[in-house]
This record gives sequence, C-alpha cells and structure tokens, in this order.
Amino acid sequence: MMSTRRFAAVLLLCACVHMTQADIEYDDYEAGEKVPEGGTEVDPRGHRPVSRGGGGYTAPRQGPPPVSGRGSYRVRPTAAPLVPKGEQEKDVQPDAGGCTHASVQMGLLCPTGCELKTALLKQESNVRREVQKLKREVDELSRSSNTVVTYVVDMSNNLRERQQVRNENGNTVTEYTGELEEQHAYVKEVVDSGFPSNIRLLQSVLEKMRQKIQKVEKAILAQRDECKEPCSVSCPIPVVSGKECEDIFRRGGRDSQMYLIKPDSFLPAYKTFCDQTTQNGGWLLIHNRMDGSVDFGRRWDDYRRGFGNVAFSVGKSQCQTPGEYWLGNDRISQLTKMGPTEVLLEMQDWSGGKVFAQYRQFTVQGEASNYQLAVSGYSGTAGNTFLDGANELFGENRTMTIHNGMMFSTYDRDNDNWIPGDPTKQCSREDGGGWWYNRCHSANPNGRYYWGGAYTRNMAKHGTDDGMVWMNWKGSWYSLKTMSMKIRPFFEE
Repeated sequence: MMSTRRFAAVLLLCACVHMTQADIEYDDYEAGEKVPEGGTEVDPRGHRPVSRGGGGYTAPRQGPPPVSGRGSYRVRPTAAPLVPKGEQEKDVQPDAGGCTHASVQMGLLCPTGCELKTALLKQESNVRREVQKLKREVDELSRSSNTVVTYVVDMSNNLRERQQVRNENGNTVTEYTGELEEQHAYVKEVVDSGFPSNIRLLQSVLEKMRQKIQKVEKAILAQRDECKEPCSVSCPIPVVSGKECEDIFRRGGRDSQMYLIKPDSFLPAYKTFCDQTTQNGGWLLIHNRMDGSVDFGRRWDDYRRGFGNVAFSVGKSQCQTPGEYWLGNDRISQLTKMGPTEVLLEMQDWSGGKVFAQYRQFTVQGEASNYQLAVSGYSGTAGNTFLDGANELFGENRTMTIHNGMMFSTYDRDNDNWIPGDPTKQCSREDGGGWWYNRCHSANPNGRYYWGGAYTRNMAKHGTDDGMVWMNWKGSWYSLKTMSMKIRPFFEE
C-alpha cells in the first residue's frame, strides 16, 4: 500500500514539472549562457518574439565559404617617382571631359532642369484649379447681375405706372413715389457702378492668371527641349581607370573620388566611388547612407542593377563627395568572385561617435544562388553581427540574427529564414530594405532612415526595428546617421 502511494506521489511530481516546463517561453536560455539581470525577456525585435515550436525556424544555411587563397595582388610596390604633369601619359576614357554618358540604372549624377519641369507641372495643375474656381464665381456673379437688372427694369416700369396715378392718390402716392425713387436711384447706382467694377476686377485677375499659365507653358516647353539631351555633370571623370579601385590606386589614382572601372573586358565600364585614403586606400564603395535622400525600400531588380547617386561635386574639379547608392548585386557578386575580397563597414551615430567592422573574406554569390553571403575573419569595434548575431540575445534568438550564409531578400522576393512564402512573416517587407535577412537581423544597413537616432515602435511602419541599425553597437531602436560598405581585393600587406 505504501509503495503504491509513493509511486503516485512521484508520478504527480513529474506531471507538475512537465506542466511548468510547458509554460516557459523560449527565452529559457541554454545551459552555460547568462540570463539577463532581473530575469526579464530581451525583445529588441519589435513584435516578433519566439516561442518554442511555434515559429518554424530553421538553422542558418551552410553556404559556400568565401573565396580565399592568394589573389592577383601582392604587396604594393614602392611609389614611383613623380612625373611632371606635362610629361604624364594619359589614356583617353569614354567619359573623359564631361561625364556625358550617365548611367540611368545608377541614377542621375548631376542636377538638371527636369526637377523644375516637375515643379512647373504641379504649379500648372494648381493654377488651373484656381482659374476654374474664378470662372465659376464670375459666372455666378453674371447670373446675379442679370437678376438685379431685371429687377431694376421692373421697378422702372412700376415707377412709370405710379407716376400716372399720382394725381388720384394724392400725398400718399407722393410719399411712396419719393421713397421708390430713392430706392431706384440707389439700386441703379449700384448696378451701374459697383457691379461693372467688380466684374472688371475679376476679369483683370483672370487675365493675369491666363498670362501666368502661358508663361508656365513656355517654361515647360523650354525644359522639355532641355531634357531631350542626356544629363551631364560638371565634374569630369578622371583620366586614370582600372579594373577596380585597388588597380586604379596602383596606376596612380590617389584621390578619393568617382572613377570609371571595367572589371570585365566583355562588359561595359561603369562609375563608382573609390576611397583612396582609408587604410591606405583601394576601397570600392558598394553601399553608402548619409542623409536619407535615396529610398532603399526597392524591388529585387533595383537591387540587382543598383540605384542612387554615386557622387557629386561640392565646387571642386572632380566628384569628390560620395552620394547615397547601392552599387548593384550583380556588380558586387562579380567583384567579390574575382578573387579574395575584404569588406569594411564604417558607421557613425548622431553624436559623432564612429566604429567599424572589417571582414578579411567577403563573397556574394550570383543571382542563381540569390546572392548568398559568405564572410569570415572579423575585426573591428562595431561588433561581429554577421557571424555572431546580436550579443544581447541568447540561444535561438541570437542564432536567428546571424547574417552569414543568408540569401538576399527584397519585399518582392522573399528568401529569408522566417517561414519562406508566408507574406505575413517577411523580413524585408517589415524592415524597410533589401538585405541578407535571417529572421530577421542584427544589422540593417538598408533600413529606413530616421533623423536623430532613437526611434520607437510607434514611429516604425510595422512596429519593428526597421531603422538603419547595428545592434551590437547601438541596439535595435537607434538608427545610425551614416553607414557605408567598401570592398577591395585582399592581400597581405
């Protein structure tokens, strides 16, 4: 009997333990990992908490390793003696002397009158609405004037009839007639002087509006003629060129500015910005965010081709200031598969603080593999989000923020690790840009640009951390001021 009671007690205890474990959320951290102080769940990912067995999460993909080995570059040779400018041999490039062949896919690289054309068209629409409103008012006033004139004519006839029976009605008729004459005189003065002046005033306003419309139409025609020709920038492309920015550096292009590069002899050259000063130069800028002037919430084809403004001039002879742009996944893939490639990510907060993350190996596969990402060899001060995920998370919650091995996703091409095919669980749609999302991110360089840094769920479109974040530096709810990605061939210095 005692044995049966003991067995029942043990069974009841086991059932209680099982029921308690079933109620624990997933952020029941794995053995050996530290639970945050206070025992509260860390949820920096907006409204996407994870519970055991409820999310359909799969482990990060094991993609191909980054391209490694010895590349075509060795240690840079010592600098050659300077050649006087008059004796330097120059290669004539297709865009030398004017940069008149701007790439439509890369965005316009210069200011044009086309923006003025758009503004004038909008102004014309507003003017037309005002003119139509004035016309309706004039028509209404004309109808009112006709009614008053008819009324005056009737009163004049009545006055004549009253004058005929004046003798019969005596003083009463005389008083009434006097009042009627005064009213008649007043109304006649109003009709003869007031209404015509008001009508003339409205006609004058209408005529001025017509003249303005004619000027706008002439300006639109002039701008249309100007926009027939391709846009050109005021800063010419440098004469020196090469396969990429490291090649340009070794050929003597030591200034940081826009250059023309041609990585493949069978494909046309294109423009990009070269940073020739950071860490001894040779960096090709593939991504840049600085002021929110370019929308990064783009489709797959836009990210494939590239978009934005490569560079612009601030009054100097060359385009020495990079703009906001994405080089294009096809070009990034081609450049990183030419040989071992390193990547440098630089970022700045709204207080002037700066950090960086550098990976010695960085490769992006082709479109057939959905531009799968592979990195290794981290160093820097920003935190290793690509390989380690978000440091403030634990267990599966951290694993799901690792970016290495992920495919590229946009809001119209879902390749993330968050239940693929389910439109209600799509990282790119919620987080504002195209990126190598897992489920979802610890870094979001192509997210929405928030001025000032800190933002909240109420400010976010979907209540998620959709800003330009780097979680291992500033967390999920701080959008950085600037961020850039630069690549160059990896070689031992």
